[in-house]
Order: sequence, then structure tokens, then C-alpha cells
Amino acid sequence: MSLCLAAGAVSAVLAIDAFTLSWTHSIEKVRWEEDWRVVGSELVISAARIRGTGAGMEPPAGAVLQNGVWHYRPHLPPQAFLRLAHSPHAGGYTLCTATLCTPLADRLPGIDNSAVIELRACPP
Repeated sequence: MSLCLAAGAVSAVLAIDAFTLSWTHSIEKVRWEEDWRVVGSELVISAARIRGTGAGMEPPAGAVLQNGVWHYRPHLPPQAFLRLAHSPHAGGYTLCTATLCTPLADRLPGIDNSAVIELRACPP
């Protein structure tokens, strides 16, 4: 399995079948993390964490607080793709694999300052 990334004319392929996507809320400065898997032609979320709370950022029902971090499993069907805003006005996303965490934009050198990054399962 592979994960395809694209932002306009810039693209990349990562030979991975699982990843963690994280970001920091631009106002509350609280870190969010989501664990995703590439399953066939879809992306499936398996777990999520919120490292605090703030206005409009209450953990969902069923979330469990462990060592100051809210853990939960989102009720979201498999997704054909994820679209993420890349902007100089908000913090960027981080993509972690089993061995490396890097800013998502670093995986797409040369993207515009304001772009939409699309993540999807690569075709077989």
C-alpha cells in the first residue's frame, strides 16, 4: 500500500500503509492527532487524541483521559481522500510514519504558500 500526496502540480508517493496526522489548533494551541491506515482504495481512521481542551474543542462522548490526553475513536466512515489547508496563517500539519515525523509540506517541496493538500490511497 502507498499514500499519494498532491498539492496542485506537486505530488509525492509514500510507501506506507499507516500514518499519524497531527496539527496544533491555531487559537487554543492544543495538539490534535489522528491515526490513519490505507486500506484498499480508502483511508480509515483508527484512533485520535486531543492534548487538552479549549473553546469549541471538547472531547467527544466516550473519550478517555489518560495522562492529560483525551483518547477516542472517531465514528467516521472510510474516506476516499483527505483535503487539508496549507496556509501561512495557521500552523502546518505533521505526518508521522513508523520511523519519521516531518512537516507535511516538506513532503511536497515547492507547494504554494496557500494550497490544498490532498491525501489518498495510491492506485494499485
